[in-house]
Amino acid sequence: MPNFVELLLTYGVFIVFALVLVEQLGLPIPAFPILLVAGALAVGGRISWQACWAVAVLACLISDLFWFRAGRFYGKRVLRLLCKISLSPDYCVSQTEDKFKRFGAKSLLVSKFVPGFNIVAAPLAGAMGTGTARFLAFSIGGSVFWSATALATGAMFHRSVDAALAFLSTLGATALVVVFGLLAVFVLYKYIERRRFLMGVQIERIGVAELLDLIGAGGEPVLIDARSVTARQFEAAIPGALIYGDSEPAILMAAIDKDRHIVVYCSCPNDVTAAQVAKQFLADGFHRARALHGGLDAWNAHRGGVHAGATDFKPAGTTPA
Repeated sequence: MPNFVELLLTYGVFIVFALVLVEQLGLPIPAFPILLVAGALAVGGRISWQACWAVAVLACLISDLFWFRAGRFYGKRVLRLLCKISLSPDYCVSQTEDKFKRFGAKSLLVSKFVPGFNIVAAPLAGAMGTGTARFLAFSIGGSVFWSATALATGAMFHRSVDAALAFLSTLGATALVVVFGLLAVFVLYKYIERRRFLMGVQIERIGVAELLDLIGAGGEPVLIDARSVTARQFEAAIPGALIYGDSEPAILMAAIDKDRHIVVYCSCPNDVTAAQVAKQFLADGFHRARALHGGLDAWNAHRGGVHAGATDFKPAGTTPA
């Protein structure tokens, strides 16, 4: 059975292409290390850096185009899917939507260096209507920059990389076990990080049916829209909801009676943004603050069967910021 180093020397270009492609498609397999190794091997002429660079850019472009087209046709559903299958925390989309809107397609030049953002940048570009030619220009530029940085770093520190490869070569076939073991540890770490994050946003939630009953009974809950500016462009807010982020949280909270029912909603997986904001309200003394289970999607799914007067309410006793 060939050892790890022999596989790299024989199939290095194909391995680079495969790992970069699966990472860019969203799987939790880091490709930067293999590009570092390729850069180090290229110093001694054991592998072609030009070929590695070309296939890395090609793999990035294939993935970016796939997600760009998916974002163009399916919009936020693709973004939600990416956060569900990703081992990165679910707030990846909500934290990057406004950043992408601020910098536009130019953010693709550095997106691959930013964990989480590299997964959602291409579908965001598609969902937000970026032109194909403009997208391709910045996608290719970012892919060239990212892969060149990795290869150049590997070449710069080739002695250290060579020492590590020399050690792996002494292990023979066991080196493959070591490499796959390290990969498994990395995936496990990302999974634990995700679970820890989800545990950190555990909070009482209210279902749409219960919320509608509360509204119908005159409970006058205060609805808080915790979505990003970009998300609010995709879908309108619930009528009467206050926009969290339009002013300082302290100013918004000061305008609301602490005995009121507070219902925070978002449009992100697992309601994580809503849960985070609801926890801020709880910490400030709003003992009836909850997150809306299912968020805006759940509300929109039920609104067809709700009397119009139940949805178009204005939360009395508040001063919208």
